[in-house]
Amino acid sequence: MNHPSPVRMETVGNVLIVTLDRPKANAIDAHTSHLLYQAFLTLKVEPDLRVGVVTGAGSRFFSAGWDLKAAVAGEPVDADWGPGGFAGLTEFFDIDKPVVAAVNGLALGGGLELALAADCVVMADHAELALPEATLGLLADSGGILRLRDRLPRAIAVEMILTGRRMGAAEAGRWGLVNQVVESAILLESAIELAQRIADSAPLPVRASLELLRETEGKSVREGFKIMRGGLHFYDRVSASADAHEGPLAFVEQRKPNWKGR
Repeated sequence: MNHPSPVRMETVGNVLIVTLDRPKANAIDAHTSHLLYQAFLTLKVEPDLRVGVVTGAGSRFFSAGWDLKAAVAGEPVDADWGPGGFAGLTEFFDIDKPVVAAVNGLALGGGLELALAADCVVMADHAELALPEATLGLLADSGGILRLRDRLPRAIAVEMILTGRRMGAAEAGRWGLVNQVVESAILLESAIELAQRIADSAPLPVRASLELLRETEGKSVREGFKIMRGGLHFYDRVSASADAHEGPLAFVEQRKPNWKGR
């Protein structure tokens, strides 16, 4: 008997939608982590794809994180999660195309780490976020501690990390941890709309901007300029690109630009 894949892919225009579908909690084992990486790799390598959206099936769980049943059955904490790290994205640093997380329900532990690895987050108004690892004798070492520290006031981040308390959508919105909080019924539509607005921008500057953000994270402005001027793959291609000519021309001619991505 063939079992359906726990990771589904579909495209809407130039947006790739990746859906994690592992009832009941969309938990992630090593096999699923590898499948998620393959989906995000598809986004990276397919030239017609501009932006990814990752979400969970159903409305109760975005993802409960690491599959603790697999853990009890013997899957180690340091299992081979694949080249992109846990959930396929948490250590996929050179994906170079933006990902929007559509958080449709509980994002717990590694589920929150997956959402934090995305570039933008749209969250359903009933959803909640938490890092319960410390209460389970574990550590949120797939980016949860590192990324939450950088996106919340330290005291709030420490409280969540050390106590596992849940943060609701309204609070996440107040802290700027998410881009939008929307009703569940329009969550995916809203995430795709945001992804499409990103995709409407010139693809090369989008990739160069992500590259620059990644390479200068944690650096001072002075250090950032040094890195930027020192040579970056996408950054160095922008000024001489066809799209750098097309953008101003389309503006002057009052038409929509025809981006080539080069």
